[in-house]
Amino acid sequence: MSKKKTDDAEAPEGEEKRGGRKKLLVIVAVALVALGAGAWFVLFSGSGEEEPVAGEVLPLESIAVNLAGGGYLKIGIALQLTEAAAGGGHGGAAVDGSKALDLVISTFSQAQPADVTGARDALKESLRHQIIEAYTDHAEGTEMVMDVYLTEYVTQ
Repeated sequence: MSKKKTDDAEAPEGEEKRGGRKKLLVIVAVALVALGAGAWFVLFSGSGEEEPVAGEVLPLESIAVNLAGGGYLKIGIALQLTEAAAGGGHGGAAVDGSKALDLVISTFSQAQPADVTGARDALKESLRHQIIEAYTDHAEGTEMVMDVYLTEYVTQ
């Protein structure tokens, strides 16, 4: 009878040990799956597009823009070109700032004076997006401009 008691006493310990092994195996399996998913994400989830490399900065002359609600804005910008633009791009010619200045005029001439002072960052981001789009060669997928900097910003 005493032997049965020891068997009964050992059985719960054995179950705990087996349960502990199962838990350990499950934890290891989950960790391996997580590591595998993380490695896949890091290695294969990239968009496949290379980030443009910064080239020279092309400052453009400041211009005065009449605002929609009266007043004006004197604004100067500089274009952060990519290395692809330095190589000629756009038919081998240097980047011409006339498209960018046209976009400055069309973007800011529609703005109210309150927008020019209160929503400057939103207007700049809109202008940045438009300029990058205008200077992107969609046939080759090459960006000529990667950023826009405000060099002058005076309202009256």
